[in-house]
Amino acid sequence: MAGKGETKARILDAAELLFAEHGFKDTSLRTITSKAGVNLASVNYHYGDKKTLVRAVLGRYLEAFMPSLQSELEVLLTRDDFSMEDVFRCLKDPLLSLNEYRANGATVFMSLIGRGYTDVQGHLRWFIMTRYEQVLTLFTTAVCRANPSLDPETLFWRLHFTLGASVFTMASSTALCEIAANDFSRQVKPEDLIERLVPYLAAGVAAPIEQSLSLISEQSTGTR
Repeated sequence: MAGKGETKARILDAAELLFAEHGFKDTSLRTITSKAGVNLASVNYHYGDKKTLVRAVLGRYLEAFMPSLQSELEVLLTRDDFSMEDVFRCLKDPLLSLNEYRANGATVFMSLIGRGYTDVQGHLRWFIMTRYEQVLTLFTTAVCRANPSLDPETLFWRLHFTLGASVFTMASSTALCEIAANDFSRQVKPEDLIERLVPYLAAGVAAPIEQSLSLISEQSTGTR
């Protein structure tokens, strides 16, 4: 008979795979229990409800990722000068280390983060923002120091565009590496993808603000 720890791990492992593949909304607790080989009472006993289970699944990754990211950002912020690329490179090692934490961990983690937004899991955003507020504040501080001209609204949009590009790239990393091998005869590793992604993200976040604001103003007034 499985112990409590083993049962909890089986539930989390099953939920993780199903959530990453099908999303939070389209994965029922009964589907999870079937895959995990446990009954519904076990899920209710260990996690209480689906929201708590969702947070527990993502929490395994966040507890490995966030402390590492915090360390990288704290070192960066001791420097007098750094670029937007330096800020985004702080994410590289913490993200890649998830592959050592769990098989294909970086891809699964980013898939889960993406599912949290596409499935409109507001409770998950609240969970991350409140539990890891210190780390997120450090990241925002670093971005603003790299580009002091960013106003709060522009920062909001650009960081969410950044998240979208990052989620797609890392969640699709296997397919992208296969395409690179077939079309360009180039063997690409996950770390290579990140190195290609960082300058793109940095340029987007640091892009001049005046032109985009002018275009928004023209569109809102109907003038061109």
